[in-house]
Amino acid sequence: MADGPQAAVAGRTAPIRVVLAKLGLDGHDRGLKVVARMLRDAGMEVIYLGLRQTTDTVIAAVEQEDADVIGLSMHNAGHLALAPRIVKAVSDAGLDVPVVIGGIVPEADVSALKEMGISAVLHPGASAVAVGEAVREAVRGSLGDQPVHD
Repeated sequence: MADGPQAAVAGRTAPIRVVLAKLGLDGHDRGLKVVARMLRDAGMEVIYLGLRQTTDTVIAAVEQEDADVIGLSMHNAGHLALAPRIVKAVSDAGLDVPVVIGGIVPEADVSALKEMGISAVLHPGASAVAVGEAVREAVRGSLGDQPVHD
């Protein structure tokens, strides 16, 4: 296992690989850039796709980069429409990659998102520790009983 803050998955020496993106036409990317820095500082590898991505581009990046988790930023009330699309795209591609959403998501929608297959929902102001732990827990959940090592 890697030494230091490397957030590695059990059985691998590589850190957790996170694909970060904004689906749709939302142009607010400051929060996503802050999260990218938080995850890099936590020892994770970040594949930053940026703004105006589609489910196809996200899935292609996950496959090409052998990513462990997808992180999506939502700020335009599209989470209930976009979440099932990305979850279906992950399933259709035969991938076992959890999806974490962050951004402006009403608390009342969190349980519906989790029922759709979203692993975690983070809100504005989440600490770096909370963001890192949510990603680790999502990866841990996709691995079953296999631990995720720091």
